[in-house]
Amino acid sequence: MVDLNLPMQEYKTAGQQQAEPASNAAPRFDPRRIYTILVLAPLLYAVIRYLPPLAFSGVVVLAGGLALFEFYRLCFSDRSHSWLIGIGLTGFALLILGTHWTDIIVPALLATLVGIMSVPLFSRAPLEQSLRDGAVTLFGVLYLGLTLCTLSMTRLLPQGEWLIFFLLLVTWASDTGAYYIGTLYGRHRLAPTISPKKTIEGLVGGLIGAIVVAYVARWWFLPELSGLDCLILGTLLTITGLWGDLAESAMKRSVGRKDSGGILPGHGGMLDRLDSLLFTAPVFYYYVTLASRLRVME
Repeated sequence: MVDLNLPMQEYKTAGQQQAEPASNAAPRFDPRRIYTILVLAPLLYAVIRYLPPLAFSGVVVLAGGLALFEFYRLCFSDRSHSWLIGIGLTGFALLILGTHWTDIIVPALLATLVGIMSVPLFSRAPLEQSLRDGAVTLFGVLYLGLTLCTLSMTRLLPQGEWLIFFLLLVTWASDTGAYYIGTLYGRHRLAPTISPKKTIEGLVGGLIGAIVVAYVARWWFLPELSGLDCLILGTLLTITGLWGDLAESAMKRSVGRKDSGGILPGHGGMLDRLDSLLFTAPVFYYYVTLASRLRVME
């Protein structure tokens, strides 16, 4: 009896492993995800729609600063680097605000670089470790600062508030479509060594969701975009959003962490929520500005 049951058990185990993305994904749903969105979405809408662009940049500084702090905590682990973290956060904030006062961008970056390079002169840590920590600090400023500053730059464009809504909605639709389609139907892993629960089915779901919402947004509030723009942007934002998600997952996996933090109930850390936007925001900004210039030339 034991010999007869063993092959069936092995077959069952193999089948479970093959369907692992779907079976493991089911418990991932957390109702707190919905509650968090219901609280934060109206506040974000009000800031974007009714307050000046500088107020929106303040939100970017706050959210990005939290994400940068989580990034430093991931990289530095239990080691205390208050000076480096403080310099990095200050440089990041100045880089975002520099979209409103462009004259401060270069001085802010220079001051950040000099400050980071000066810390090893007063640190008791080994010189090699201090230089590596300084490089990580500067990388964090550039990683979040150069990407998120394009959000503020987009808000400053004509009809910038509607462009921001378009970007956020399409990025959210891509993430949501990938999450639920991958949860329900995911079978074929997309990047098993970096993010085992990402599937090709999820990517297709995200692409469909992004394109559909792009067309709905065009019909609803942004008729200046063409149908071709919606198709291209839906595809671009899906691919770059996935790219940003995988890049952040690779960093977390390298330090043995699943989430960057727990500040957002049901969503993990702020860096987890911004990872896609870090790559979609620059692509969206430069596509919109380049496309508008080409149309003016025509």
